[in-house]
Amino acid sequence: MMDQGFPGQHTTTTTVTTTSTTTQPNIRFDTSYIRTVPGMLKVAQVAFNLLGFICITASSQGNTSRGGWFNTVAMIGFWCTGILLVFYLFHIVEKFSKIPWLKVEFIYCAIWTAFYLLAAALAADYAKVVEAFGAAAFFGFCAMVAYGYDAWLKFQGVRSGALAQGQYSPKQVSTVTSPAY
Repeated sequence: MMDQGFPGQHTTTTTVTTTSTTTQPNIRFDTSYIRTVPGMLKVAQVAFNLLGFICITASSQGNTSRGGWFNTVAMIGFWCTGILLVFYLFHIVEKFSKIPWLKVEFIYCAIWTAFYLLAAALAADYAKVVEAFGAAAFFGFCAMVAYGYDAWLKFQGVRSGALAQGQYSPKQVSTVTSPAY
């Protein structure tokens, strides 16, 4: 007796599309990264860090706790962002593509956004005593916006599964069709 719920014949088609990561493992200098939005943000972050640090250091009250906190945030940001910029310029990020660079940078940029919010607010509050703190606060708030926007871009990249450097390329598509019974 034949089962009424199933047809006498059926065909199954399976299509598989895979993507592969295309990275070049060699280290090379490439200035084209600076012309991208993340590259411009890193250059701006380095500049804001350095300018804010100079403003606090040049002031007469640079050794206060507020100045020390601002300088700590600015110098750690300067060196970490500068090193990341060099990593991207020399494609070191692409060479070590197994490291989740976008997640690391997202966490770093989010933390530095909060640190700069606090440091710049403290400097702005002290600007009525020392004018140089006002200028440092301006650069601090600019750095905060740059780090915040960079964190947003990294968050979007992590969610979409993007690579920090390199590209995805589609691989061969295979189709398997099973015979009808």
